[in-house]
Amino acid sequence: MFLLGALPASAAAPAVDSIEARPAAPAESTNAVDKEYRQLLVEDDAAQVEVDQWIKEHQTFEAKGVGGPKAALSLRVQQRLDRVVKAYEDFLKRNPRHVPARLAFGSLLDDLGREADAKEQWEKATELDPNHPAAWNNLANYYGHNGPVTNAFRCYEKAIALNPREPVYYQNLATTTFLYRSDAKAYYGIDEQKVFDRSLDLYRRALELDPRNFVLASELAQTYYGIKPSRLEEAVRAWEHALQVADDPVQREGVHIHLARHFILQERFGEARQQLALVTNAVYQALKDRLTRNLEARAAEAGSRPKEPSGSRGQ
Repeated sequence: MFLLGALPASAAAPAVDSIEARPAAPAESTNAVDKEYRQLLVEDDAAQVEVDQWIKEHQTFEAKGVGGPKAALSLRVQQRLDRVVKAYEDFLKRNPRHVPARLAFGSLLDDLGREADAKEQWEKATELDPNHPAAWNNLANYYGHNGPVTNAFRCYEKAIALNPREPVYYQNLATTTFLYRSDAKAYYGIDEQKVFDRSLDLYRRALELDPRNFVLASELAQTYYGIKPSRLEEAVRAWEHALQVADDPVQREGVHIHLARHFILQERFGEARQQLALVTNAVYQALKDRLTRNLEARAAEAGSRPKEPSGSRGQ
């Protein structure tokens, strides 16, 4: 599991919301600022695409034994991204109340590992516009990684209250609740089973808003691996839903692997064999072989157990 990355304003709400969150200004000024801001986003995206390409090329050359020094690549990347950082800084000096720019700049800083600087931008965004849900979500992501976790709960809840139609916020809060169960128990005043219930409910709310999202569906299903005592029937239903929304054969076969594992645990060996028979991709072969051995061993063990005498139940 995992948290979704910090969201620029455009990713968390329609563009009109981002525009409405900006401070009032004359129409001519607003248009000019908008144009410059959009160009800044283009430059940001272009730089990151360029850097990704450099890294891939370096890895390809390195695999062939002809890669250059990593220090040189790191310097090249740093210099390229420093230009984008400088552009954001210049823009915000002239437009210090521009909330979307602060959100986007914070996301870039976070990608660069400058988490404290990213937090500063997101905090400023919440001060400028306390009703901007993406700012609270991004700030919650920071607290989820760096603590205190109770601040993450609070900030995600604020984001959800401001935009209850955004599935990412529910997903992030579900993940944080599940991962930090002790903190969640103390914060919400509930026991661990209720924490599990709360996390699952948040995932389900996210899926209601984004029902075709395979990554979200599989994240919900994988959560059951960490729940004790096991909830195998619920887990099977979750994986069956993930199977319905899988986008390609690789995803579908991965789900078949998970379903087979759960059927083995329930001693539904025939159904487990059916699931494994549907797995043909070589990428899963080693895992399929291991599960097949486990399946046959458990089936043999179950078959060797003494059967209860007829009529012995309830005596």
